[in-house]
Amino acid sequence: MATKKLYKSRNKVVDGVCAGIAEYFNIDPTLVRVIWAILILCFGTGILAYIVCAILIPNMPDGTVIVEDSDDRS
Repeated sequence: MATKKLYKSRNKVVDGVCAGIAEYFNIDPTLVRVIWAILILCFGTGILAYIVCAILIPNMPDGTVIVEDSDDRS
């Protein structure tokens, strides 16, 4: 079993934090970005959390390939 690690994504709008979280949980990056925007607008905590994540989450190493699990439940 491969170990799953959280990295900033190369599919980035600002710093790759939201896309990296989306890749880790295998969900759409747009959904994570919308939730993050709601946190910023409603509570203001999203800006500080994004800055902390941008500092703490490492960049994806060169040569790393994202492999999505195929889930054939049809």
